[in-house]
Amino acid sequence: MLRTPRIALGIGSALLMLGSAQAAEHDIEMHQVDAQGTSDSVGSVTLKDTDHGLLLTPDLSDLEPGMHGFHVHMNPSCQPSEQDGETVPGGAAGGHYDPEDTGTHQGPYAEGHLGDLPVLMVDEDGNATTPVLAPRLEASDLEGRALMIHAGGDNYSDEPKLGGGGKRVACGTLSE
Repeated sequence: MLRTPRIALGIGSALLMLGSAQAAEHDIEMHQVDAQGTSDSVGSVTLKDTDHGLLLTPDLSDLEPGMHGFHVHMNPSCQPSEQDGETVPGGAAGGHYDPEDTGTHQGPYAEGHLGDLPVLMVDEDGNATTPVLAPRLEASDLEGRALMIHAGGDNYSDEPKLGGGGKRVACGTLSE
């Protein structure tokens, strides 16, 4: 009789360890980007896989108040690049993460590229702390990618160009 409770306790412990392994959290340090590269930290975004998708919990400050485009970009770099003779802050991150090569912006809940995240809301004091849920992503999707904050909102459309998001203002990678 003593054997059954020990087995149950062992199975329960194994399930708890498995559950906590699946719920591992990862922090991405976010930095301002400019023509010279990255500069001051604006905080971090914590990633956590859930049964409903990837939960991204920001702890950010020193941003412009309002809505901001929030995206996963293809390359794990926040360095500037040259495009049409102009320096693009954070440009080395490439375009939005689109492993299925859909070539379309449709937001986090549709069938467009996977890089579209829900908009990031920044309060009147420049802080962003409201979590967002990306239902089609897992934390592993951000390995070898960049997480980018854009000036202005996001209309999840291809018109105007790139969903209406503005310049790149902050960036981080999972490997930083």
